[in-house]
Amino acid sequence: MTDMTAARAALSSVFGYADFRPGQAEIIAAHRAGRPTLAVMPTGSGKSMCYQLPAILDGGLTVVVSPLIALMRDQVGALERQGVAAAALNSSNSEAETAAVWRAIREKSLRLIYVAPERLMIEGFAERLKSAGASRLAVDEAHCVSEWGHDFRPEYRQIARAAAAMGHPAVLALTATAGRATRADIVERLFPDEAPEIFVHSFDRPNISLAFAEKAAPRKQIVAFLARRRGQSGIVYCASRAGTERLADALNAHGFDALAYHAGLDSETRRRRQDRFLQEDGVVMVATVAFGMGVNKPDVRFVIHADMPSSVEAYYQEIGRAGRDGLPAETLTLYSLEDMALRRRQIDEKALDETRMRIEHRRLGALAMLCEGAGCRRQQLLGYFDEASTPCGACDHCLGHIRLRDATLEAQKALSAVARTGQRFGAGHIADVLTGTDSPAVQRHGHAGIKTFGVGADRPRAHWMGLVRQLFAVQALAEASAEHGGFRLTEKRRGDPVRPRAGWSCRS
Repeated sequence: MTDMTAARAALSSVFGYADFRPGQAEIIAAHRAGRPTLAVMPTGSGKSMCYQLPAILDGGLTVVVSPLIALMRDQVGALERQGVAAAALNSSNSEAETAAVWRAIREKSLRLIYVAPERLMIEGFAERLKSAGASRLAVDEAHCVSEWGHDFRPEYRQIARAAAAMGHPAVLALTATAGRATRADIVERLFPDEAPEIFVHSFDRPNISLAFAEKAAPRKQIVAFLARRRGQSGIVYCASRAGTERLADALNAHGFDALAYHAGLDSETRRRRQDRFLQEDGVVMVATVAFGMGVNKPDVRFVIHADMPSSVEAYYQEIGRAGRDGLPAETLTLYSLEDMALRRRQIDEKALDETRMRIEHRRLGALAMLCEGAGCRRQQLLGYFDEASTPCGACDHCLGHIRLRDATLEAQKALSAVARTGQRFGAGHIADVLTGTDSPAVQRHGHAGIKTFGVGADRPRAHWMGLVRQLFAVQALAEASAEHGGFRLTEKRRGDPVRPRAGWSCRS
């Protein structure tokens, strides 16, 4: 029996799958051959199989570095139900449980042991694993090693040192979200001695439809979206812990079965709520991004972002938790000018060098353009990961829910109003100037006498506020002051004509 024939037989007998998913077989072959390997595969493509199957087939001990206790618990539980000897060492273990795990390691009865990167760094820990015959090291969520990734974990930087202390086991790094810069950083940090084989598979998830909308009345927008999907399971992401609680309460008041989930809840409450979400139908989990990594629920039918995500990488990973069964799933992302400004302030307030600051702003610009850009959403998303594609025919742009037109002249009027008012006022004031509204602020600053006063009276105030938001998204405008807000012109305004979106919230 050939190696891959045996692998397919184990895939069927242990896991119940008839054949490998795209990309799995070549990664498994490289890892079993002991070659250093980096695998970038979309969420739901079966990354965990790439280290679980070799552990079952070839014996020895595989050490899996995982960033979350909940993720470890889910994977260990699933393996145990399939008859695979697996365990985890983390802070939730009792002393007796920890002692039992080490006893199993010494007796060489375990195939996989899951650990957090912090535990792997404990003095003497890697050496104990070496003595126990650890032959493979799988680094899950490997984007955490990179400062260019969306979930940087400093402890991941030390994994290569721990691998050396383990006796240089075969290393397999896996992630769903790694653009070119992130991949280069992973290679540099995890594979200092030998360049790995790199497998990058399509980022496309064609069963997931993408939609974005400006926040108008966010709670009403979310309720309207959910009303057409009662009885389905899904996730709603919020930017704050308090936001998850408030929104979950509101959804329950509208008759939805909603649960809040965030890191401020005690571990038992989080465990209980996660188990309900995994085991029951129709539960809406309203969560911070503390929820979802590694959660294996194949029938999540929708993912909503109640607030703008932190980056394109984070967005991609979070929506990837929908439709893992391959059936149609939907997403909705709500965003606002305030969200964009907050993200920019958060970057500006970080202690970053000039290069890193520029990269962070470029990444935020890519996210803003995904929210506001004209054209197929999927093309823009895949393009961010250097993958060419044709229009998907399924996103809100392709379905005609977003109306587009050439707004170059209007953009010029708005930029002129920003310049003539002194480059320090917010969207509301700029809109008042353009519509010719003689507000108290306009009177106080004498802006009724400037050339652009009233040049946009043919359009409503909300139209001009939306246009200012889009100019901010394409970086033709920047915040004038982190403390007081307002907008100033940027050099980008001198480039190509700005073609903002006209139907700011035109949705079916």
